[in-house]
Amino acid sequence: MSSIKRIAVLTSGGDAPGMNAAVRAVVRTAVYHDLHVYGIYRGYDGMVNGDIKRLEVGDVANIIQRGGTVLKTARSEAFRTPEGRKQAYESLIAHDIDGVVVIGGDGTYTGAEVFSKEYNIPFVGLPGTIDNDIYGTDYTIGFDTAINTAIEAVDKIRDTADSHNRLFFVEVMGRHAGFIALHTGIGSGAGAIFLPETDTSIDELSDILRKSAKRQKLFNLVIVAEGNQNGDANAIAKQIKTENPEYDVKVTIIGHLQRGGSPTAMDRVLASRMGHSAVQTLLRGEGGVALGIINDKITFTPFNDAISKTKNLNKDLVRMAEILAM
Repeated sequence: MSSIKRIAVLTSGGDAPGMNAAVRAVVRTAVYHDLHVYGIYRGYDGMVNGDIKRLEVGDVANIIQRGGTVLKTARSEAFRTPEGRKQAYESLIAHDIDGVVVIGGDGTYTGAEVFSKEYNIPFVGLPGTIDNDIYGTDYTIGFDTAINTAIEAVDKIRDTADSHNRLFFVEVMGRHAGFIALHTGIGSGAGAIFLPETDTSIDELSDILRKSAKRQKLFNLVIVAEGNQNGDANAIAKQIKTENPEYDVKVTIIGHLQRGGSPTAMDRVLASRMGHSAVQTLLRGEGGVALGIINDKITFTPFNDAISKTKNLNKDLVRMAEILAM
Protein backbone atom coordinates (compact mmCIF):
# COMPACT_ATOMS: atom_id res chain seq x y z
CA MET A 1 0.00 0.00 0.00
CA SER A 2 1.19 3.50 -0.79
CA SER A 3 1.39 6.53 1.46
CA ILE A 4 -1.60 8.18 -0.24
CA LYS A 5 -3.92 9.78 2.29
CA ARG A 6 -5.99 12.25 0.27
CA ILE A 7 -7.43 11.88 -3.21
CA ALA A 8 -9.68 13.96 -5.44
CA VAL A 9 -12.20 13.13 -8.13
CA LEU A 10 -13.46 15.22 -11.06
CA THR A 11 -15.66 14.86 -14.13
CA SER A 12 -14.65 16.55 -17.36
CA GLY A 13 -15.77 16.90 -20.98
CA GLY A 14 -19.27 15.94 -22.04
CA ASP A 15 -21.49 14.55 -19.30
CA ALA A 16 -22.47 10.89 -19.46
CA PRO A 17 -25.04 8.86 -17.50
CA GLY A 18 -23.20 6.88 -14.85
CA MET A 19 -20.68 9.55 -13.92
CA ASN A 20 -22.45 10.02 -10.60
CA ALA A 21 -22.28 6.30 -9.90
CA ALA A 22 -18.52 6.45 -10.51
CA VAL A 23 -18.11 9.45 -8.19
CA ARG A 24 -20.12 7.65 -5.51
CA ALA A 25 -17.92 4.56 -5.80
CA VAL A 26 -14.73 6.61 -5.57
CA VAL A 27 -15.89 8.47 -2.49
CA ARG A 28 -17.19 5.44 -0.61
CA THR A 29 -14.19 3.25 -1.45
CA ALA A 30 -11.84 6.04 -0.37
CA VAL A 31 -13.66 6.53 2.94
CA TYR A 32 -13.63 2.77 3.53
CA HIS A 33 -9.83 2.89 3.25
CA ASP A 34 -9.65 5.85 5.67
CA LEU A 35 -8.73 8.33 2.97
CA HIS A 36 -9.87 11.92 2.76
CA VAL A 37 -11.59 12.46 -0.57
CA TYR A 38 -12.29 15.75 -2.33
CA GLY A 39 -14.59 16.68 -5.17
CA ILE A 40 -13.22 19.05 -7.80
CA TYR A 41 -16.10 20.99 -9.31
CA ARG A 42 -16.32 21.88 -13.02
CA GLY A 43 -13.47 19.66 -14.10
CA TYR A 44 -10.00 21.05 -14.74
CA ASP A 45 -11.37 24.57 -14.55
CA GLY A 46 -12.27 23.90 -10.92
CA MET A 47 -8.79 22.52 -10.32
CA VAL A 48 -7.26 25.72 -11.68
CA ASN A 49 -9.55 27.93 -9.62
CA GLY A 50 -9.42 25.90 -6.43
CA ASP A 51 -13.09 24.91 -6.48
CA ILE A 52 -12.44 21.88 -4.30
CA LYS A 53 -14.58 20.52 -1.46
CA ARG A 54 -14.16 17.58 0.86
CA LEU A 55 -16.76 14.86 0.34
CA GLU A 56 -18.20 12.47 2.89
CA VAL A 57 -20.30 9.35 2.45
CA GLY A 58 -23.52 11.31 2.83
CA ASP A 59 -22.56 13.72 0.05
CA VAL A 60 -22.90 10.95 -2.53
CA ALA A 61 -26.10 9.42 -1.18
CA ASN A 62 -29.02 9.22 -3.60
CA ILE A 63 -27.00 10.04 -6.72
CA ILE A 64 -26.39 6.62 -8.28
CA GLN A 65 -29.66 6.89 -10.23
CA ARG A 66 -29.11 10.45 -11.45
CA GLY A 67 -27.90 11.42 -14.91
CA GLY A 68 -25.41 14.20 -15.55
CA THR A 69 -22.75 14.88 -12.94
CA VAL A 70 -23.14 16.39 -9.48
CA LEU A 71 -19.55 17.64 -9.74
CA LYS A 72 -20.46 19.56 -12.91
CA THR A 73 -18.20 19.73 -15.94
CA ALA A 74 -16.62 22.45 -18.04
CA ARG A 75 -13.99 23.07 -20.69
CA SER A 76 -10.86 24.76 -19.39
CA GLU A 77 -8.72 26.91 -21.64
CA ALA A 78 -6.56 27.88 -18.67
CA PHE A 79 -5.58 24.25 -18.02
CA ARG A 80 -4.17 24.06 -21.54
CA THR A 81 -1.45 26.53 -20.52
CA PRO A 82 1.60 25.85 -18.30
CA GLU A 83 0.55 28.75 -16.09
CA GLY A 84 -2.92 27.29 -15.63
CA ARG A 85 -1.59 23.84 -14.80
CA LYS A 86 0.82 25.35 -12.27
CA GLN A 87 -2.12 27.07 -10.61
CA ALA A 88 -4.01 23.76 -10.64
CA TYR A 89 -1.05 22.04 -8.99
CA GLU A 90 -0.96 24.68 -6.29
CA SER A 91 -4.66 24.08 -5.65
CA LEU A 92 -4.04 20.36 -5.16
CA ILE A 93 -1.07 20.99 -2.89
CA ALA A 94 -3.13 23.42 -0.81
CA HIS A 95 -5.45 20.51 0.00
CA ASP A 96 -2.59 17.98 0.39
CA ILE A 97 -4.06 15.85 -2.42
CA ASP A 98 -1.90 12.83 -3.30
CA GLY A 99 -3.81 11.40 -6.27
CA VAL A 100 -6.65 12.23 -8.65
CA VAL A 101 -9.36 10.20 -10.36
CA VAL A 102 -10.55 11.80 -13.60
CA ILE A 103 -13.74 10.74 -15.37
CA GLY A 104 -14.12 11.72 -19.02
CA GLY A 105 -12.96 11.08 -22.57
CA ASP A 106 -9.92 11.76 -24.77
CA GLY A 107 -9.59 15.41 -23.78
CA THR A 108 -9.75 14.51 -20.10
CA TYR A 109 -7.08 11.85 -20.54
CA THR A 110 -4.85 14.25 -22.49
CA GLY A 111 -5.01 16.79 -19.68
CA ALA A 112 -4.23 14.10 -17.12
CA GLU A 113 -1.22 12.82 -19.06
CA VAL A 114 0.29 16.28 -19.57
CA PHE A 115 -0.24 17.25 -15.94
CA SER A 116 1.20 13.97 -14.63
CA LYS A 117 4.40 14.48 -16.62
CA GLU A 118 4.85 17.98 -15.22
CA TYR A 119 3.95 17.25 -11.60
CA ASN A 120 4.43 14.21 -9.41
CA ILE A 121 0.79 13.51 -8.65
CA PRO A 122 -0.65 10.22 -9.97
CA PHE A 123 -3.81 10.37 -12.08
CA VAL A 124 -6.14 7.47 -12.87
CA GLY A 125 -8.74 7.80 -15.63
CA LEU A 126 -12.24 6.37 -16.01
CA PRO A 127 -13.84 6.35 -19.50
CA GLY A 128 -16.90 8.57 -19.15
CA THR A 129 -18.37 9.23 -22.61
CA ILE A 130 -21.49 8.06 -24.43
CA ASP A 131 -19.52 7.63 -27.68
CA ASN A 132 -17.79 4.40 -26.54
CA ASP A 133 -14.74 5.44 -28.57
CA ILE A 134 -12.01 5.11 -25.92
CA TYR A 135 -9.25 2.63 -26.69
CA GLY A 136 -8.63 0.02 -23.99
CA THR A 137 -12.19 -0.77 -22.96
CA ASP A 138 -15.12 -2.67 -24.42
CA TYR A 139 -17.60 -0.20 -22.97
CA THR A 140 -17.48 3.35 -21.66
CA ILE A 141 -19.60 4.79 -18.88
CA GLY A 142 -22.79 6.18 -20.44
CA PHE A 143 -22.78 4.24 -23.69
CA ASP A 144 -25.38 1.67 -22.69
CA THR A 145 -27.76 4.36 -21.47
CA ALA A 146 -27.29 6.39 -24.65
CA ILE A 147 -28.12 3.52 -26.98
CA ASN A 148 -31.12 2.53 -24.88
CA THR A 149 -32.38 6.11 -25.06
CA ALA A 150 -31.84 6.18 -28.82
CA ILE A 151 -33.55 2.83 -29.37
CA GLU A 152 -36.53 3.90 -27.27
CA ALA A 153 -36.87 7.02 -29.42
CA VAL A 154 -36.55 5.02 -32.65
CA ASP A 155 -39.21 2.57 -31.45
CA LYS A 156 -41.63 5.46 -31.04
CA ILE A 157 -40.70 6.83 -34.46
CA ARG A 158 -41.32 3.37 -35.93
CA ASP A 159 -44.98 3.61 -34.87
CA THR A 160 -45.44 6.79 -36.90
CA ALA A 161 -43.41 5.43 -39.82
CA ASP A 162 -45.59 2.32 -39.92
CA SER A 163 -48.84 4.27 -39.66
CA HIS A 164 -48.00 6.63 -42.50
CA ASN A 165 -45.76 4.48 -44.71
CA ARG A 166 -42.89 6.93 -44.33
CA LEU A 167 -39.13 6.78 -44.70
CA PHE A 168 -37.49 8.12 -41.54
CA PHE A 169 -33.88 9.22 -41.20
CA VAL A 170 -32.90 9.26 -37.55
CA GLU A 171 -29.66 11.03 -36.61
CA VAL A 172 -27.77 9.95 -33.50
CA MET A 173 -24.57 11.25 -31.95
CA GLY A 174 -21.19 10.07 -33.20
CA ARG A 175 -19.08 12.74 -34.85
CA HIS A 176 -16.02 10.52 -35.20
CA ALA A 177 -17.23 7.08 -34.15
CA GLY A 178 -20.22 5.00 -35.15
CA PHE A 179 -20.72 2.87 -32.04
CA ILE A 180 -24.00 4.53 -31.06
CA ALA A 181 -25.36 4.38 -34.61
CA LEU A 182 -24.33 0.76 -35.13
CA HIS A 183 -25.86 -0.52 -31.90
CA THR A 184 -28.97 1.63 -32.31
CA GLY A 185 -29.41 0.37 -35.86
CA ILE A 186 -29.09 -3.27 -34.85
CA GLY A 187 -31.28 -2.87 -31.78
CA SER A 188 -34.04 -1.04 -33.63
CA GLY A 189 -34.04 -3.20 -36.76
CA ALA A 190 -33.09 -0.32 -39.06
CA GLY A 191 -33.02 -0.81 -42.82
CA ALA A 192 -29.63 0.91 -43.20
CA ILE A 193 -26.96 2.55 -41.07
CA PHE A 194 -24.59 5.38 -42.06
CA LEU A 195 -21.35 5.26 -40.06
CA PRO A 196 -18.24 7.49 -40.05
CA GLU A 197 -16.07 4.38 -40.48
CA THR A 198 -17.80 3.02 -43.59
CA ASP A 199 -18.34 4.39 -47.07
CA THR A 200 -22.00 3.55 -47.64
CA SER A 201 -23.14 5.68 -50.58
CA ILE A 202 -26.44 7.31 -51.43
CA ASP A 203 -26.68 5.00 -54.46
CA GLU A 204 -26.34 1.98 -52.21
CA LEU A 205 -29.16 3.25 -50.01
CA SER A 206 -31.33 3.85 -53.07
CA ASP A 207 -30.67 0.27 -54.12
CA ILE A 208 -31.65 -1.00 -50.65
CA LEU A 209 -34.89 0.98 -50.83
CA ARG A 210 -35.73 -0.40 -54.27
CA LYS A 211 -35.19 -3.96 -53.07
CA SER A 212 -37.38 -3.25 -50.06
CA ALA A 213 -40.12 -1.91 -52.32
CA LYS A 214 -40.06 -5.11 -54.36
CA ARG A 215 -40.66 -7.06 -51.17
CA GLN A 216 -43.54 -4.68 -50.39
CA LYS A 217 -41.82 -3.43 -47.27
CA LEU A 218 -44.08 -0.62 -46.16
CA PHE A 219 -41.57 1.63 -44.42
CA ASN A 220 -37.89 2.06 -43.64
CA LEU A 221 -35.79 3.41 -40.84
CA VAL A 222 -32.29 4.69 -41.60
CA ILE A 223 -29.91 5.45 -38.71
CA VAL A 224 -27.37 8.18 -39.42
CA ALA A 225 -24.30 8.93 -37.29
CA GLU A 226 -23.82 12.70 -37.29
CA GLY A 227 -20.24 12.35 -38.53
CA ASN A 228 -20.76 10.01 -41.46
CA GLN A 229 -19.13 10.80 -44.81
CA ASN A 230 -22.33 11.70 -46.68
CA GLY A 231 -23.42 14.58 -44.45
CA ASP A 232 -26.01 14.80 -41.70
CA ALA A 233 -29.46 13.22 -41.78
CA ASN A 234 -31.05 16.26 -43.42
CA ALA A 235 -28.49 16.25 -46.24
CA ILE A 236 -28.92 12.53 -46.93
CA ALA A 237 -32.71 12.75 -46.76
CA LYS A 238 -32.69 15.62 -49.24
CA GLN A 239 -30.63 13.63 -51.74
CA ILE A 240 -32.88 10.58 -51.41
CA LYS A 241 -36.01 12.69 -51.83
CA THR A 242 -34.56 14.32 -54.96
CA GLU A 243 -33.75 10.96 -56.52
CA ASN A 244 -36.90 9.25 -55.23
CA PRO A 245 -39.68 11.84 -55.09
CA GLU A 246 -42.27 9.14 -54.44
CA TYR A 247 -40.97 8.63 -50.89
CA ASP A 248 -42.54 10.45 -47.93
CA VAL A 249 -39.28 11.39 -46.22
CA LYS A 250 -38.97 12.63 -42.64
CA VAL A 251 -35.96 13.45 -40.44
CA THR A 252 -35.59 13.20 -36.67
CA ILE A 253 -32.47 14.32 -34.80
CA ILE A 254 -32.36 12.78 -31.32
CA GLY A 255 -29.55 15.10 -30.21
CA HIS A 256 -28.72 15.67 -26.55
CA LEU A 257 -31.52 13.46 -25.29
CA GLN A 258 -28.89 10.73 -25.61
CA ARG A 259 -26.70 12.36 -22.97
CA GLY A 260 -29.32 12.65 -20.26
CA GLY A 261 -31.55 10.42 -18.23
CA SER A 262 -31.14 7.92 -15.45
CA PRO A 263 -28.29 5.48 -16.16
CA THR A 264 -29.11 1.87 -16.96
CA ALA A 265 -28.23 -0.93 -14.56
CA MET A 266 -25.27 -1.81 -16.79
CA ASP A 267 -23.85 1.72 -16.59
CA ARG A 268 -24.38 1.90 -12.83
CA VAL A 269 -22.56 -1.38 -12.24
CA LEU A 270 -19.80 -0.57 -14.74
CA ALA A 271 -19.20 2.86 -13.20
CA SER A 272 -19.22 1.44 -9.68
CA ARG A 273 -16.68 -1.24 -10.57
CA MET A 274 -14.40 1.29 -12.22
CA GLY A 275 -14.67 3.86 -9.43
CA HIS A 276 -13.89 1.22 -6.83
CA SER A 277 -10.90 -0.05 -8.82
CA ALA A 278 -9.58 3.48 -9.41
CA VAL A 279 -9.10 4.05 -5.68
CA GLN A 280 -7.41 0.69 -5.27
CA THR A 281 -5.09 1.57 -8.16
CA LEU A 282 -4.00 4.77 -6.44
CA LEU A 283 -3.51 2.91 -3.16
CA ARG A 284 -1.13 0.55 -4.95
CA GLY A 285 0.94 3.58 -5.89
CA GLU A 286 0.05 3.40 -9.57
CA GLY A 287 -0.92 6.25 -11.87
CA GLY A 288 -0.84 7.42 -15.46
CA VAL A 289 -3.35 4.77 -16.50
CA ALA A 290 -6.90 4.61 -17.80
CA LEU A 291 -9.15 1.88 -16.49
CA GLY A 292 -11.24 -0.19 -18.86
CA ILE A 293 -13.23 -3.37 -18.99
CA ILE A 294 -12.43 -6.11 -21.50
CA ASN A 295 -14.13 -9.50 -21.39
CA ASP A 296 -15.72 -8.43 -18.10
CA LYS A 297 -12.36 -7.84 -16.40
CA ILE A 298 -10.87 -4.53 -15.29
CA THR A 299 -7.88 -3.56 -17.44
CA PHE A 300 -5.29 -0.80 -17.39
CA THR A 301 -4.07 1.19 -20.39
CA PRO A 302 -1.38 3.90 -20.28
CA PHE A 303 -2.89 7.32 -20.96
CA ASN A 304 -0.73 7.73 -24.06
CA ASP A 305 -2.13 4.53 -25.61
CA ALA A 306 -5.71 5.36 -24.64
CA ILE A 307 -5.32 8.74 -26.37
CA SER A 308 -3.29 7.80 -29.45
CA LYS A 309 -4.72 4.41 -30.41
CA THR A 310 -8.01 4.02 -32.25
CA LYS A 311 -10.82 1.79 -31.09
CA ASN A 312 -12.34 0.16 -34.16
CA LEU A 313 -15.86 -1.01 -34.79
CA ASN A 314 -16.46 -4.73 -34.68
CA LYS A 315 -16.49 -5.67 -38.38
CA ASP A 316 -18.58 -8.75 -37.66
CA LEU A 317 -21.28 -6.55 -36.13
CA VAL A 318 -21.21 -4.23 -39.15
CA ARG A 319 -21.60 -7.19 -41.50
CA MET A 320 -24.33 -8.71 -39.34
CA ALA A 321 -26.23 -5.40 -39.37
CA GLU A 322 -26.17 -5.40 -43.17
CA ILE A 323 -27.48 -8.96 -43.34
CA LEU A 324 -30.24 -8.48 -40.77
CA ALA A 325 -31.45 -5.29 -42.47
CA MET A 326 -32.58 -7.15 -45.60
